[in-house]
Amino acid sequence: MQFTGRLLQVLPAQTGQGKNGEWRKQDIVLETDGQYPKKVCVSVWGDKMSHLSLSPGEMLTVDFDIESREYNGKWYTDVKAWKVASSTGSASDAPANSNFPTKSNFNNTASNFPSNPPAEDSFEDDLPF
Repeated sequence: MQFTGRLLQVLPAQTGQGKNGEWRKQDIVLETDGQYPKKVCVSVWGDKMSHLSLSPGEMLTVDFDIESREYNGKWYTDVKAWKVASSTGSASDAPANSNFPTKSNFNNTASNFPSNPPAEDSFEDDLPF
């Protein structure tokens, strides 16, 4: 899953020793755009943020997984990022080279479709069934 949000806070890094060796985790707090913005705390494990210099207010795109675990009869949910990238635009912006029709090029796109589809008997079916 993926979302884009404005960086609100970078929490202090946490380290520890586990059965598989030393671990490192950093939590960041982002706020989503929209009519009802949400604040989301995302955990980044390992060195996935070492290439970024983060500053509050910066837009980030986060690819993440959601995982829940049970401990002593209670459930705990983590949002774990597996990729964090600086974003220059919002998530709703379409890429400049997008092939999707926009309001400005809709009429031009519609004219690219053939007006008469091929006859049914001239259609070659390469499906095995």
